[in-house]
Amino acid sequence: MSDIKVLLQELLEQEERCQFTKFTSEDALELGLLILKNGKSHYTRPIVIDINLAGHQLFHYAMQGTGPDNNEWVARKNKAVLRFRHSSFYIGRYCESQNKSLKEKYFVSEKEYAGHGGSFPLIIKNVGVVGTITVSGLAQQDDHALVVKSIEEYLNQQ
Repeated sequence: MSDIKVLLQELLEQEERCQFTKFTSEDALELGLLILKNGKSHYTRPIVIDINLAGHQLFHYAMQGTGPDNNEWVARKNKAVLRFRHSSFYIGRYCESQNKSLKEKYFVSEKEYAGHGGSFPLIIKNVGVVGTITVSGLAQQDDHALVVKSIEEYLNQQ
């Protein structure tokens, strides 16, 4: 199996593992703070963290050194997740596996949608995608890894 196919399978498996049975404002606060803690302890670059449930922003934090551009990346990544129901990293890598851009594959503007890592679907078991958990500010694979690692850690604490 090619490296990209292995990666795509791994990304789908993450989406299967990282599902919640419920998600409240308190969960968003605790998860957001955990992402912040993990971000500060593993990376030196500043990040923006954003957690949305059904179009309602439950958590948003921008570290010193981030700017409006990070918020634009968050919005574009979130939009991709909500449309395609997979992580933004999966969407970008899937298009790459097809040798197409997001625009070529899905006829969407890359000014509005970003197939770059960092936004992960907020999935409720037996319900589906209900929101997004997003980081912007690191390399795309690190944005993605920070979110996934933090979700897994949070779920293991429950």
